[in-house]
Amino acid sequence: MPATRDQVVEATQRWLERAVIGLNLCPFAKSVWVKNQVRITVSEAQTTDALLDELVAELQLLADTPAEETDTTLLVHPQVLTDFYDFNDFLDVADIALAELGLDGELQIASFHPDFQFADADPDDITNATNRSPYPTLHLIREASIDRAVEAFPDAADIYERNMEKLRELGPEGWAALGVGPDAPEK
Repeated sequence: MPATRDQVVEATQRWLERAVIGLNLCPFAKSVWVKNQVRITVSEAQTTDALLDELVAELQLLADTPAEETDTTLLVHPQVLTDFYDFNDFLDVADIALAELGLDGELQIASFHPDFQFADADPDDITNATNRSPYPTLHLIREASIDRAVEAFPDAADIYERNMEKLRELGPEGWAALGVGPDAPEK
């Protein structure tokens, strides 16, 4: 039986709090999270066309909403693009939509997936976990927010390497102990 909307939101929040913020994988996430400026929306889409329609609507909504109200959006889509390679291919479509909306340079789309795999990594390489979320997720981010965060964090270019090292130290057992997958129990 597919997860309910509430279960998807709870799993996504758990992942944000324990992995993204808890491990400081994104040093910019905590401030918008504590200010309640992160929008989590769960897609009911079952086709890529329906997801694209929702993505376009969410991009426009984010662009039209003051950052103080919603700084970033997570579009979680548990029923479509569950295959990582299909998801990865969809990212080109997402970027085209962003450009067609005239929002390229204003917003960016980052990607997270339960089976995320870096091009040069083995599927079971723990460093893939830096981009692994409980469900396929498109992260819509304001470029102005990224610029402010980079100013506040001068070594932003080092985040990627630091995260990979942190995951290597944590190891698969440590990652599993975080309980950030879709079926993880509440702790």
